[in-house]
Amino acid sequence: MLPTKPLLAAIAFLTLAAPAVAEHAPNHMHVYKSPDCGCCGAWVEIARKHGFQVTVEDRDDMAGLKRLLGVSEPVESCHTAKVGGYVVEGHVPMEAVDRLLSEKPRVAGIAAPGMPMGSPGMGDDPKAEFDVLSFGDASASPKVFYRAGRE
Repeated sequence: MLPTKPLLAAIAFLTLAAPAVAEHAPNHMHVYKSPDCGCCGAWVEIARKHGFQVTVEDRDDMAGLKRLLGVSEPVESCHTAKVGGYVVEGHVPMEAVDRLLSEKPRVAGIAAPGMPMGSPGMGDDPKAEFDVLSFGDASASPKVFYRAGRE
């Protein structure tokens, strides 16, 4: 007998909820990534050097996971992290993550859409200019949260 859709949804929720307990610990970050992505691994190392305690979960179903976490296509990138109750999508600079965690805005998370050249894990150029967007607030549109290379 195959599992029903509600049972599959419950299993998916429990799978995602397990790291959520630890993610609220100070400086803990849980990163979901494709097993074949090297740039994601580079971003994880940057997060660790910045002081985050990072756990990594390789997944083959990143698109489905992103939708469950509220990441829409306009803000999508390669890896997805959960930290402090927020979602961090893609090659977001650690300064933007710090700002997110200190300001605690009413958003689902922040994202560096696509894979901006020069971003952390994609060349690590501190002068690279790209926008980090917030998403999942009361409006339907992502907004600029942080301007990398210009702040």
